[in-house]
Amino acid sequence: MSAADLLSPLPASPAPQEEQEPAVLGVTRSVTGRRWNWREGGQASHTDRMGMAIAQQTGLPEIVGRMLALRRIAPEQVATYLAPTLRALMPDPSTFTDMDAAATRLATAIRNGETVGLFGDYDVDGACSTALLTDFLRRQGCTVLTHIPDRMTEGYGPNAPAIAAMQDQGATLTVCLDCGTAAVAVLEHASGRGDVIVLDHHQVQGALPRVLATVNPNRPDCPSGLHGICAAAVTFMTVVATVRILRRDGWFESRPDPQLMDSLDLVALATVCDVMPLSGLNRAFVTQGLKVMARRQRTGLSALLDAAGARDPLSAFTCGFALGPRINAGGRIADSSLGLRLLLCEDAAEAQALAEKLNSVNHNRQGVESGILDRAMELAAAQRAQGHAVLVLSGRDWHPGVVGIVAGRIKEKFNRPVLVGAEMEDGNVKGSARSVPGLDLGGAIIAARQAGLLSSGGGHAMAAGFGLPADGVPALHEFLDRHLASAASLPDAVDLTIDAVVNVAAADVALATDMDRLAPFGAGNDEPLIALPRVRVAYAERIGREGNTLRLTLQGEGRGPRLKALVFRANESPLAPVLEDRDSPPLHLAGWLRAESWNGRTSATFFIRDAAIVQ
Repeated sequence: MSAADLLSPLPASPAPQEEQEPAVLGVTRSVTGRRWNWREGGQASHTDRMGMAIAQQTGLPEIVGRMLALRRIAPEQVATYLAPTLRALMPDPSTFTDMDAAATRLATAIRNGETVGLFGDYDVDGACSTALLTDFLRRQGCTVLTHIPDRMTEGYGPNAPAIAAMQDQGATLTVCLDCGTAAVAVLEHASGRGDVIVLDHHQVQGALPRVLATVNPNRPDCPSGLHGICAAAVTFMTVVATVRILRRDGWFESRPDPQLMDSLDLVALATVCDVMPLSGLNRAFVTQGLKVMARRQRTGLSALLDAAGARDPLSAFTCGFALGPRINAGGRIADSSLGLRLLLCEDAAEAQALAEKLNSVNHNRQGVESGILDRAMELAAAQRAQGHAVLVLSGRDWHPGVVGIVAGRIKEKFNRPVLVGAEMEDGNVKGSARSVPGLDLGGAIIAARQAGLLSSGGGHAMAAGFGLPADGVPALHEFLDRHLASAASLPDAVDLTIDAVVNVAAADVALATDMDRLAPFGAGNDEPLIALPRVRVAYAERIGREGNTLRLTLQGEGRGPRLKALVFRANESPLAPVLEDRDSPPLHLAGWLRAESWNGRTSATFFIRDAAIVQ
């Protein structure tokens, strides 16, 4: 790419500290109310010099070097960043507190051919963790019993009846996956009948359960430093540690060596769907896991990819938007074990039936969600107008399985921490919460529980669950408004961070392919957001179910190549009327440029995130 194709402004003289840098293309308020800012250092000459140095030293395209420089990747880090491997990034599993105890006990269970009970959470991370450990233990000769709790009747976390049932069937070891850190009473009682291991990553709310081992990178005394990995990653490393012990003892001298890398598809899926930061070790997990997934060796995932209509090449986007919602759907509004059964299924016909079932359940989930969202948005707007720092919403006849999705949509709309709860028949509210970057909502939920305002609650900085009596909601709201008071001053719309400005003529397959070298994209590694200046819409049409997708053809100034573009959720987007207005003046557009393959042909598509009318 030539310098002429990049329209970044000339380096400016250093501005006084109190002055804000000029907005990208002068956009201080877009159609959605956002300011367009350069990524930190985006218009500084040192970034251009560093990007050029990276490009020259590595042989990468200049724009890739510039994107790497914007992300503070030094030249010596480029190789590991672009091609992350477990060999380079994975630590010794023994750095986790209690890991050696857990791995030793699992190795003993394998040598003795014990029956092991696995209790997993009902989300993607829980299903992937349980599938990973189930597959490993069964291949080593153990009998494995599994239980995924019903969200409605059992709720979150280990419960005594389910664990007792597995112990009654002969389980001498129970492993809790993606849960258990806070289940002190339940697990201490269960440990009276057999050993208990917890493999989790949730924040610690107080004393840990007194069980054989609790492997959790977020326990205060864990020196691993891997606070941002999911439970499936913890499970994978536990399996690695177990295999190391078994290999040392000669277990595999007469048995097939386990192909641990084949389980990275599950780790990748869980990492993306649990919104873990895609940096460091997680970046390696997802990069390598997507390669495994692309081989379609796991029958259930292959069937689900087909049911979801997922296209190659597979990406983090595939995990987060095609696979994850469908696996989660069973736990939200149907049979919570469907996702795990699919991941473990080895029969193609059965896998196809399970995948189609999950696809149907996910469609039903979307309808349930839609029925709640409009009312929840009205309540959120009223609370926002009243000046609340945190939005706390609840309603009767709201399904507890979709309140987390609704909370996420409202958070996107209002840029505030959001709690959404379903009022149950027993007079309690059960709900989910979502936060914005920089505000630890999980810590606030734990603080509210410790203050006696919640009967249950816990989670991460960005997501949490909670439960309380319905008459306690006002007191909880008041507490959270105080605890997260800084949220009251947040803007209603998050400013966009632009990486580069590119002419329509330069927005082609080659550029999209170059930028895709920075993948996988997601939390902690944003996909490059580019701006197209002075664009006109040459053609626009509604496609898809209920015309909710807007397909466009974009034209730059003068004659030249045109560019295909898409807007999703067009029916609720303020962008659609502007883009469909044939009399509209030229527009600046912000979005993501991606290379898409279909029927053997690859083309560039611009996914529009925002627009601004050229003044």
